[in-house]
Amino acid sequence: MDKISFVTEDGTTVEFFVEEQTCIAGKNYLLVSDSLDEEANAYIMRDISDPDSTDACYEMVEDDSELAAVSKVFQSLLEDADLEF
Repeated sequence: MDKISFVTEDGTTVEFFVEEQTCIAGKNYLLVSDSLDEEANAYIMRDISDPDSTDACYEMVEDDSELAAVSKVFQSLLEDADLEF
C-alpha cells in the first residue's frame, strides 16, 4: 500500500495510506487512512492542483453532499470494506 505525505497549512507533515483513488467528473479523489489498523480513520481528499502543475495538491472534502456522493463510489470500489465518513 502506498504511503504519502501531506504538508498542512501550518507546515506540519502528515502521512496517510492510499486505500483507493478515482476520478469523478474530471476531479481526482483519494481515499486515505491514517493507519493500517481495522479501526483506522478514513478521509476523502480532492485534487485541487492546476491541470498544468506537475505536483498534486489535495484538500479534505468537507462538503456533505460531495462527501456522500464520493463515498458511495469508494464503497462500490471497495465492496468488502466497512467505510464510515
